Amino acid sequence: MASTVEVASASTPAAASLLSLDPKQQQEFQAKVQRVRKAAASKNETLTPGVIYVGHIHRGLYEPQLKEYFEQFGTVTRLRLSRSKKTGNSKGYGFVEFECDEVAKIVADTMNNYLFGERLLKCEFMPPEKVHEMLFKGSERKFRKPTHPAVQRYNRRRSIKEKVKMTRRLLKKERRLRRKLAEKGIDYDFPGFTAQPPIKKKYLSKSATKMDTSGNDEFPTPVCSPGLLKRRKSQTEEADEKEIILSLPPAGGKISATQKAKNAKSKKKITALKQQKCKT
Repeated sequence: MASTVEVASASTPAAASLLSLDPKQQQEFQAKVQRVRKAAASKNETLTPGVIYVGHIHRGLYEPQLKEYFEQFGTVTRLRLSRSKKTGNSKGYGFVEFECDEVAKIVADTMNNYLFGERLLKCEFMPPEKVHEMLFKGSERKFRKPTHPAVQRYNRRRSIKEKVKMTRRLLKKERRLRRKLAEKGIDYDFPGFTAQPPIKKKYLSKSATKMDTSGNDEFPTPVCSPGLLKRRKSQTEEADEKEIILSLPPAGGKISATQKAKNAKSKKKITALKQQKCKT
């Protein structure tokens, strides 16, 4: 585990310190890569590229880190990390294309079940007939995360037309699911979206929309008629008459003549009110 693989060119010395394997496997791997390169140089043949599948990739590794890591083995021509179109996060697997298919086979054999980032990497060489022609489409461009992730798109405020379209789509999917269950002979009933009653908007009646009535049926607001205004004015006058004002004597104990007259008037009013109450 102490030694490192030094297969990459001399221009990338920093990348060689990233990989650490068993010394015996390391020597065998280095010898195989040198043998392949010498054979290709002696024959002067064009190298056929080879693609490997890499699985169980740590979620913290992205295209730059993976390319730097696998360039220790040989020249990496293209790399594709599978990402989610909704969130932009890594799905945990990718594809690496090497310049030489022999190097790709050696890398797949060496790195399979290798403990990397607390995960066992799964590497497998892909034969040319299984490699899709559109596999590395757009891999040369720098990845940009979507500006509107799925959660924001789902929770956005929709118009009435968009809501109607969404409910139609959900009901269509539900009908398709019920049809599939019926075709397979499965007797399973579930409420689904069709059981939910449609939300009805509450419209106020014409009588309730008037300004002289209240929204509460128990306590309707009376109409302000002239008779009602007179009644209210008389009630306020009676309340003013019934209001009794008591004044305290001065600190010296002497009461003036005007104060005595006021007190006598207030006493007369009180007696008059009491007599009216008794008669009623």
